[in-house]
Amino acid sequence: MIKSVFFGTPDYVIPIIDSLHKKFRSRGGETPISAVVTQKPKPVGRKQILSYSAVDTWAHKKKIPIYFDAEKLIKDRVKADLGIIAAYGDLLPKETVNYFPHGILVVHPSLLPQFRWGSPVQATIVAGTNPTGVTIIKMDEKFDHGPIISQFKEEVLPEDTTGSLRERLFERSAEVLTTLIPAYLLGKITPREQEHDKATFARMITKEDAFIPPKFLNAALQGSHLKATWKIPFIKDFSIHYSPVTIHRFIRAMLPWPGAWTLLRLSSSGQAKRLKILKVHLEPITNHKLILDEVQLEGKNPVTWKQFIEGYPEAKFV
Repeated sequence: MIKSVFFGTPDYVIPIIDSLHKKFRSRGGETPISAVVTQKPKPVGRKQILSYSAVDTWAHKKKIPIYFDAEKLIKDRVKADLGIIAAYGDLLPKETVNYFPHGILVVHPSLLPQFRWGSPVQATIVAGTNPTGVTIIKMDEKFDHGPIISQFKEEVLPEDTTGSLRERLFERSAEVLTTLIPAYLLGKITPREQEHDKATFARMITKEDAFIPPKFLNAALQGSHLKATWKIPFIKDFSIHYSPVTIHRFIRAMLPWPGAWTLLRLSSSGQAKRLKILKVHLEPITNHKLILDEVQLEGKNPVTWKQFIEGYPEAKFV
C-alpha cells in the first residue's frame, strides 16, 4: 500500500486528501494517510472560539495522526513513501523536504513558473490570464521552484471568483494526482525543470491589498476608461489599466476573502467608512459599466446596492 503524509489546511484541498484516502487504502480499509500536518487551531470571532482547520477536522474523523509541527513528524519517525502538499500555509524545513524516500509533491494552482508563491488564483483572475491550470512539482529547497511532474490546463469562466475557480482546480487535481502517483513511484515520470527566467510572483494577500481607490471605482460605475495605471500590490512588478472590466476582475479575485472594499461618506460632513463590495456584474453586451449588486457597510449586514442607496441617498465615494 502506498503511504503518504498530507500537508494542507483549508477546505478546498479536502478533495485531494479524500481521493488519496479512497484510492490507495488497503482491502481491509486501512488508510494510506500516515499523518497530516496542518495549521494550529486559531481563535475566531468576538468570542475567540478555537477553530480547527478543515484538514484537521477531516483527519480527526478518520482517526489519522495530526501534527502542527513538521519537525515533530520526523522525531516520531512517521513512515511514508512520499509527502503531498496543497495549500499548507507555511514553509517546510529542509529536513522535512528530504525526509521522504520519494520526496514531496506540491499541488500548485497555476501553470508554473507563472504566479509562484501564495496567491496564484487571485493573480490569475486579476491579470485576466486564460487558460490557467495546476502544476504538480517535486519540492526542492526553494518555494514553488522544483521540477514539474505534471500540468493540466483549465478555462477561467467569465464570472469565476477565486472561490469557484480554486474549487474546480483542486477537484481536478485530486483525479490527476491519484492517477500519476503509481507511475511516479515506479520512476516512469521524468521531471522537467521549470523555465525559471520566466517566473512571476504573487505573494499572500492581506485585507489592505483588496482596497479599490474610490475615484476609480466611481469611474467604472460611470463607464469611464481612465488612462491611469493601478499597481497591484500582491503581484510583483505588475500593473493594470483602470476600466470597468479590470475592476470587475479585481472584485471577483477578492472573493470569498478578503473581499474588495472602498471608502465612502454617508453624508457630506460624515467620516469615511469602509464599504465591502460583495457582488457585481458588467453591463450586458457592452461591458461599458460596472454594476454593483450587493454591498456591506462596516458594522452592518449585507444589502443590495438599491437598498443601500435608498438608506443613504447622500452617500458618495471619497
